Amino acid sequence: MTYPNQPLPIAITQGDAAGIGPEIIVKAFRDAPQQTRGCFVVGDLATLRRAAKVVAGDALALPVAVLSCAQEAWGAPPRCIPLLQVVSSALTEGALPVPFGQVDARAGQLAGDCVIWAANAALRGEVAALVTAPLNKAALSLAGAPYDAFPGHTELLQSLAATHAGQTLQQCPVRMMLANDELRVVLVSIHVSLREALQAVTFDQVLQTLLITHRSLLTILGRAPRIGVAGLNPHAGEGGLFGREELDIILPAVQAARAQGLTLSDPQPPDTVFMRARAVQGRPGEFDVVLAMYHDQGLIPVKYLGVETGVNVTLGLPLVRTSPDHGTAFDIAGTGRADAASLVQAIVMARQLSAQVPTF
Repeated sequence: MTYPNQPLPIAITQGDAAGIGPEIIVKAFRDAPQQTRGCFVVGDLATLRRAAKVVAGDALALPVAVLSCAQEAWGAPPRCIPLLQVVSSALTEGALPVPFGQVDARAGQLAGDCVIWAANAALRGEVAALVTAPLNKAALSLAGAPYDAFPGHTELLQSLAATHAGQTLQQCPVRMMLANDELRVVLVSIHVSLREALQAVTFDQVLQTLLITHRSLLTILGRAPRIGVAGLNPHAGEGGLFGREELDIILPAVQAARAQGLTLSDPQPPDTVFMRARAVQGRPGEFDVVLAMYHDQGLIPVKYLGVETGVNVTLGLPLVRTSPDHGTAFDIAGTGRADAASLVQAIVMARQLSAQVPTF
């Protein structure tokens, strides 16, 4: 059956079977029926049924409706979990279940296979957006090729997008944005060591990140964003006393971006720029987004302000991809205690972004 009057559905990948991803998916379909309407899970039947039982406890578990195609998500009955089985059931059928809370190569392969299928479906224009439940980077690596070449979702999606477009990775640059109701942060580098992150603060990298941020936020906000730029060193280098990266690298990139019409600050002390950008009680901050020079510099403040509702958005991809702003939470996997709020917000944002433009 086709649903010609409905938009394309949204694909939600199940994430790592040993983590909380399947459980928060079940809770999202149970507790947020309006937000999850027209969505479906890209995953494994046995994994979703187990998660449904964990979430239900002594109550009746939500049924899983197996789809034959993505568009059937619109016809799924309420209070069920629409699933498209796109991974090999041989990984779970007739085998011991992937144990909760442990790194497992089978879980890594299942998670990676789901991402590849969903990303390629989005690149072909078969789904409106991609929402990824958390995967475990160690399990992904244990799964072997091709997954051991990618530190996480972002790098895998970048590779798939580049291959689809017939481009090199350098021709398909992407950046990570973390956002909640109070703060947005975009990162110059992502999953690399701190030493490598410092080496990544170059004129070209900073300028490219500024341009990607401006272009993406222009679409999201409907206007040019005000970008706050964090310095790399304490006190943004204090005029060169604590390092010259701000003077020799970051400020020249800022000036080059301004010459292209961007609205942004000079490098600011990293210990205050996030507070200046924070929106409090409906009052907007001084900046719409902050450019952070490395992963933890940006993620610590945004997660502190609200990891429960934070959303990860990949900027620069020719598809819409969002994700909860948390990991697999192995310590509580299988207990049914995981909070689905961040996943629901990721679904809401994916729907909003996919309705605005077809590509980023």
